[in-house]
Amino acid sequence: MPFTTREIESPDAVTQVTAADAAVPEPDDDIGEKMVLNMGPSHPATHGVLRLVLELDGEIITKATPDIGFLHRGDEKIAENMQYNQFVPYTDRLDYLAPLSNNVAYALAVEKLMGWDIPPRGQAIRTICCETSRISSHLLGLGAMALDLGAMTVFLYTFTEREKLYDLFELLTGARFTTSYTRVGGQIRDLPENFIRQLKKFLDDFGPSLDECDKLLTRNRIFVDRTKDVGVISKERAIAYALSGPNLRGSGIEHDLRRKHPYLDYENYDFDVVIGSAGDCYDRYLVRIEEMRQSVRILRQGIDKLPSGPINVADWKNMAPPKSRVMTKMEELIHHFIVVTEGLDAPPGEIYFAAENPKGELGFYINSRGGGVPYRLKIRAPSFVNLSILPELLPGCMVSDVPAVLGSLDFVMGECDR
Repeated sequence: MPFTTREIESPDAVTQVTAADAAVPEPDDDIGEKMVLNMGPSHPATHGVLRLVLELDGEIITKATPDIGFLHRGDEKIAENMQYNQFVPYTDRLDYLAPLSNNVAYALAVEKLMGWDIPPRGQAIRTICCETSRISSHLLGLGAMALDLGAMTVFLYTFTEREKLYDLFELLTGARFTTSYTRVGGQIRDLPENFIRQLKKFLDDFGPSLDECDKLLTRNRIFVDRTKDVGVISKERAIAYALSGPNLRGSGIEHDLRRKHPYLDYENYDFDVVIGSAGDCYDRYLVRIEEMRQSVRILRQGIDKLPSGPINVADWKNMAPPKSRVMTKMEELIHHFIVVTEGLDAPPGEIYFAAENPKGELGFYINSRGGGVPYRLKIRAPSFVNLSILPELLPGCMVSDVPAVLGSLDFVMGECDR
C-alpha cells in the first residue's frame, strides 16, 4: 500500500504534502526501542511450522503470540469417515517422531471401547515399541536442542544412535518412519527372528553413547548458562496449564501415566519416575536424559520376560483370520472380506484413554453409536497443550533464549495442528 502521512476527511478537501512532510515521522518516545519480530513459520529454532509473533523492548520479549495451524489436516473429522483400523496410519502423522507410540495409544483406546485385553506377548511387544519410540524421540529432541545452542557434536552423536533405532523399526515394521505397525486387537505381525538380538546389541552400545552426550552437555559452561534459570515453569503454573510429560515432571511433579494409571503391564516393570526441581530448561533437559536410561531398564526387563503365545485377541467375529487359512478356505475368505469391508462391530458408548507418550499425555476420546466407524473422535495432543504456556513463559526472556525454551518444551507440530 502507498505511504500515507495524513487522512483526507472528505473527497473535496485538498491536502498538499511535501517531500519534507513525508520524511518526518510523528514524534514517538519509544522509537527504536520497541519492535515486532516474526519468528517462523519457517525457522530452524521453531522445530516445525510454528510462527511466533514477538514484541520486543530492545532484546527483551514483552509479549509472545503463537500462531499455529499451518499443518492442520482435519484428522479428527477424517476419523469420522473411516473404519477404526483405517485410521491407524493417520496416527503415525500425529507425533511423527514417535509413530509406534501413537499407534499403541490409539489401539488401546479402541480396545477399551471393545472391552478387549491383549494377550501377554502382544502387551510386551507394545511396551518394547513404546520405549524404543521414547528413546528415539528424546534423542531427536536432545540433539536438536543442543544444535540450536551451538553444540553440534552432541547432535551428531544423538542422530547416530537414532539411526540405529530406525534400522530396528524397519526390521520390525518394514518402514523407518510412518510405521502403522499396531492394529486394533494386536499387531500386524510378530517380532522377526533376529529382532531381539539386534535390540540387545543396541542397548549394550547405547549406554556409553548416552553417557558421552551427558558429559558433553551437563557440565558444559555455555550450555548451563544458556539453560539454567531460563524458561522457569513453577509447579503451580505447570498444573494450571495442564502440562504433561517431561515438561510437567521437570517442574517437580511426579506424574507419569505408566505409574498413575498403568497399562501394558507397566505396573510389573521396575523403573523410576524422573522429576526435576527448578522447572527450567536445564531441568527439562536432565529429565529427558534420565528418562532414556529408564527406558533402557524397561526394555531389558521386557526382553527378559517376553512370553510366548498369541499376539492378537481371540475375537473371531472382529479379527481377520490368519492369512494362511484365507488363502486355502472359502469360509475364512468370506469372513476376511466381511471384516475388511464392514470393520469392527463396536458397541455404542464413549470412552477416553490416555497414554504416556514421549511428549506427554496423548489421549483419545471416542464416541461410538455402534458399527465400524466412530461418531466422534477427539485427540488430546500434548504438544498443543504444552505450547499454550508460551505467551506466559516467553515474556521477560531475551530473544536468544527462545531456541532454548522451545527446544526444552520439545513439541511437534504434527500433533499440535492435527
